[in-house]
Amino acid sequence: MLMKSRAVQLARLAGQTSRTSAILRSSLAARRANQFHTSQHLLAVETVKVPQMAESITEGTLKSWTKKVGDYVEADEEVATIETDKIDVSVNAPKAGKIVELLFGEEDTVTVGSDLFKLEPGEGGASKAAEAPKEESAPKPKEEEPKPEPKAETAKPEPPKETKAAPAPEPKKEEKKPAPAPASAPPAAGAKPPAGSRGETRVKMNRMRQRIAERLKESQNAAASLTTFNEIDMTELMALRASNKDDILKKTGIKLGFMSAFAKASCLALQEIKAANASIEKDEIVYRDYVDLSVAVATPKGLVTPVVRNCEGMEMLQIEQEIANLGKKARDGKLTLEDMAGGTFTISNGGVFGSLYGTPIINLPQSAVLGMHAIKEKPYVVNGKIEIRPIMVVALTYDHRLLDGREAVTFLVRVKEYIEQPGKMLLTLPQ
Repeated sequence: MLMKSRAVQLARLAGQTSRTSAILRSSLAARRANQFHTSQHLLAVETVKVPQMAESITEGTLKSWTKKVGDYVEADEEVATIETDKIDVSVNAPKAGKIVELLFGEEDTVTVGSDLFKLEPGEGGASKAAEAPKEESAPKPKEEEPKPEPKAETAKPEPPKETKAAPAPEPKKEEKKPAPAPASAPPAAGAKPPAGSRGETRVKMNRMRQRIAERLKESQNAAASLTTFNEIDMTELMALRASNKDDILKKTGIKLGFMSAFAKASCLALQEIKAANASIEKDEIVYRDYVDLSVAVATPKGLVTPVVRNCEGMEMLQIEQEIANLGKKARDGKLTLEDMAGGTFTISNGGVFGSLYGTPIINLPQSAVLGMHAIKEKPYVVNGKIEIRPIMVVALTYDHRLLDGREAVTFLVRVKEYIEQPGKMLLTLPQ
C-alpha cells in the first residue's frame, strides 16, 4: 500500500512539473513572438529623404504635400512637390505604404539628403476596404435617431408658435425705426471711395522668378549689350506655309509655324557669323561648330528656355516638332534640367503676344539673342512701287565684347534674306 501511494504521489508530482514547464515554454514563446513582431513593426517604418535634384541644386522650397498623415500611397505615387530655381521636382513614395509623419511644412526650405517624411510599408487596400463599411454603417444610426423623437416634438410646439407670433410684430416695428438710419449712410460714402481702392497684396517670389531676376540683372551688368533692327517681308514664307500646312498636318501631325523657319535661317547665318554662336570663358573665346538653340517659352511661373540640340543638322519639320514637344513640356511643368542646360543661341518670339518690336536680353553666357515680333500689314516699297505687305520687325541683341556692328548687322541681313526667299533653305516635305 505504501509503495502504491508513493507511486501515485510521484506520478502527480511529475504531471504538475510537466504542466508547469509546458506553461513556462508557451509563455516564453509568446514573449519572443511578441518581441519579434514589435521589432519587425519598428523596423518597418522608413524615412524618405529629399532626393538629388541636380549637381547645381542643393536646396528647394517644399511647395505642397499631395498626401497627409494616415494616407496610403502606391509605389512611385507623388507625395510632395519641391520648387527649385529651375524646375519643380516631384518626390514619390519608394514603395506602397502608409504616411506616418511629415517632417516639414509647406513653404519650408529643404536641403538635399535631409529627412522629408516617414513611411510604413504595406498594402493599404485591405485597410481602405475595412474603413469603407465603417463609414457606411455610421450614417445608419443617424437616420434612425431623428425618426421617432423629432416628429413628436414638432407636433407639440405648434401652439407655442402661435403665442410667439404675437410678439413678432413688435420687433418689426423696432426694425422700421432704424430704417431712417440709412439716410446717414451718405457721410460714410464720402469722397474716399471714388478715389479707388488703395489695397496692397504682397506675394513671395517663387524660386524660379528670383533666379530669372538674378540672371537678367547679371546679363545687363556683364554684357556690353547693343540691339540692331531690321524689317522682313513675310509674303513668301506665309505663302509657303499656307500652301503646305494642311498637307503636313494631315500626314505628320506637325503644325507648321514660323519658328522653325527662323530657327533654320539662324542656324545657316550662324555658320557664317560664328561669333554670334560663341561665348566668353575667362580670357578665352569659345567657338562652336554646333548650334544648341534655346527657345524662349512663357509659363505661369516665368520664362524658360528649353534647348533644341544640334539644331544645325535638322530640317524645318524636325525643328518644328522638337519646339512643339519642348513647349508642351514647359507648359505642363515637365521640363527636366537636361532640357534647359546649355544653349548657344536664343530665339524669343514676343509676336505671339502682339509685340511690335522690342530689345531682348542676352541669355548669358551666350553672345546674342534674336527677337521675333508681330506681323503687321504696312506700306512697303517693292521694285519702286508702294505695296501693302505683311512685315515683321526683328531685333538682334548682341554682346559687343564679342561681335562688332558689322557682324551683327550681317547676321540679321542673312536671316532676312533666308526668310524672304525661303527657297534658299532646305525644306523637306513629307512624301
